[in-house]
Amino acid sequence: MNRKKPELLIPASSLEVLKTAVIYGADAVYIGGEAFGLRAKAKNFSPEEMKKGIEFAHAHGVRVYVTANILAHNEDLAGVAEYFQELKEYQPDALIIADPAVFQLAKEICPEIERHISTQANNTNYGTYRFWWELGAKRVVSARELSLQEIREIRDHIPEEMEIESFIHGAMCMSYSGRCLLSNYFTGRDANRGACTHPCRWKYSLVEEKRPGEYMPVYENERGTYIFNSKDLCMIEYIPQMMEAGIDSFKIEGRMKTALYVATVARTYRKAIDDCFQDEELYRKQMPWYLEQISNCTYRQFTTGFYFGKPSEETQIYDNNTYIKEYTYLGTVEEVKEGCYRLQQKNKFSVGEIIEIMKPDGRNVETVVKRILDKEGREQKSAPHSKQELYVELSEEAEVYDILRRAENEAC
Repeated sequence: MNRKKPELLIPASSLEVLKTAVIYGADAVYIGGEAFGLRAKAKNFSPEEMKKGIEFAHAHGVRVYVTANILAHNEDLAGVAEYFQELKEYQPDALIIADPAVFQLAKEICPEIERHISTQANNTNYGTYRFWWELGAKRVVSARELSLQEIREIRDHIPEEMEIESFIHGAMCMSYSGRCLLSNYFTGRDANRGACTHPCRWKYSLVEEKRPGEYMPVYENERGTYIFNSKDLCMIEYIPQMMEAGIDSFKIEGRMKTALYVATVARTYRKAIDDCFQDEELYRKQMPWYLEQISNCTYRQFTTGFYFGKPSEETQIYDNNTYIKEYTYLGTVEEVKEGCYRLQQKNKFSVGEIIEIMKPDGRNVETVVKRILDKEGREQKSAPHSKQELYVELSEEAEVYDILRRAENEAC
């Protein structure tokens, strides 16, 4: 077993989601500012939101890491330097970096902030880890193409104080360490500078040179045409092996996901890690609960990726880009007032519906929507307008940060 309990590292796309991650079990949260991260399409954090988010996390004993992991071009460097000057004021716990020039700027401008090396840097061997350690990196994120055996070998060849971070759950990229050129080629939006349009999720056909306009589907074992699509990583059943490999931080992918997704994965992995660290037999007994809960967020079917060797077509690629969706996010309780719960509505729901209250402690409580009021106190039969501020009366009690969701049986 690893020498210490691994960190649970959760993504956050906004201040709302950061608070959810903190309350539902994160040890650390990683976020992006408005520039220089690899999720330009995420909501990301304004300077004021970043300041508030870091203060909220630190007040709850949770660390915050800021992504600055673009592969920089010449015109990016001056902006990066200015950005790091701003970050000095907010004091995040670490910067996640891929580019050597960006790393050097961070080292010069804010040396007091830890530097972590992004998976984008293709970290596949212990020599690379030692290289970054000698330059001043505290942590390296392993390439997703590594097996647990390879990670164990890296742990044996690097300083004990150096940290290994590895993905444990979330979407897999079809390109090596996420360094994809498809988006730039098709749309002019560079994935390596944060603007990926996800062309790996598109459907493709084959056209023969002398038969223009005659489209033939591309099959993989007669299962479909989504030839670049990967299943989602899920290692909930293999936490002991991840610990034994010497991984210090278990990273969840998903910096563009909803609060419901973040709450679901954070709560489930929090309990699984705690149970496993306390008693592996308890962890095994609780496995049905983990598997049931982790399937409650949107996903694409699951795989163990490269952790047990090179994945086969059966375990990695599949026949469509359909998400499995078992629950719809309705909103997060922001305030309790005169028997009603204030929230910002995310999806439609109606008076009389049976929904669930999802609680940070692992409970899911069925409840009936008794009343819906707008912020002026006017009665509504339903809540069809996204982002409307509402007050909801329920048949069961809820608390601030509880999530309201509705069970579904659909794919999207």
